[in-house]
Amino acid sequence: MSQFYWLREGRSPSLTGSLQAKHRWGLPGLHCSACGATWAGSASAFPGVDLTSLPERAAFEKARPEPLEEFVRLRERVRPLVPVGAQLLPGAELGPLEGTASGAFGQFFLQSAWMPLIRREALERLQAEGIRGLRAFPTQLRFRQKSPPELLELEIAAHGRLHPECFPADAPARCAMCGRLGLRRPERMLLDAASLPEQLDVFRLTDFETTLVGTKPFVEAVQRLGLSGIDSGELPTR
Repeated sequence: MSQFYWLREGRSPSLTGSLQAKHRWGLPGLHCSACGATWAGSASAFPGVDLTSLPERAAFEKARPEPLEEFVRLRERVRPLVPVGAQLLPGAELGPLEGTASGAFGQFFLQSAWMPLIRREALERLQAEGIRGLRAFPTQLRFRQKSPPELLELEIAAHGRLHPECFPADAPARCAMCGRLGLRRPERMLLDAASLPEQLDVFRLTDFETTLVGTKPFVEAVQRLGLSGIDSGELPTR
């Protein structure tokens, strides 16, 4: 059986990197008239999306909640611009990462699940090792130091979910209208083996997008290459 690992920030005293940055555009939040929730649950970003030629681009520049019908309309306007089958939850971010960066960065920078960064040389070494599904895009970050690193943003697709046994039997169901799952991520995570992708070595969970997952080949490659800034712990599957 394949092995999977929870990928998290790997900090050390020498890694002092910090960002003040955001993506240029994003989907609005959503207010659901059925369940009454106002929410924006996405941790996904699509940094390769360019909305400059979209007449309605101003509608994606300000964070705010919209009724379900308007959210769906705006979501479908950008769907042709993202990878086929991409999960587009309320609050999904679009376009390049812009802002300032300072400090010392490792080969990875995973301070935030919605802006995972990697140095170009680390990306190329992992791809040379045969790691599958790595997509990364240029950032527009301004550095204060001389000779700054070239940081790219990883676009990590949402695939797979937690096993139903992670949740109590009386857990509320998803809202039939907006799809919101009103549950916190459980402390003990068990992956649903049947839902996990077979062609990707790094992905995020569809039901908890802040959870980044890597395969055993990915984790072994990171360790073999001595790439800094990332930590991992095995996740059981069933």
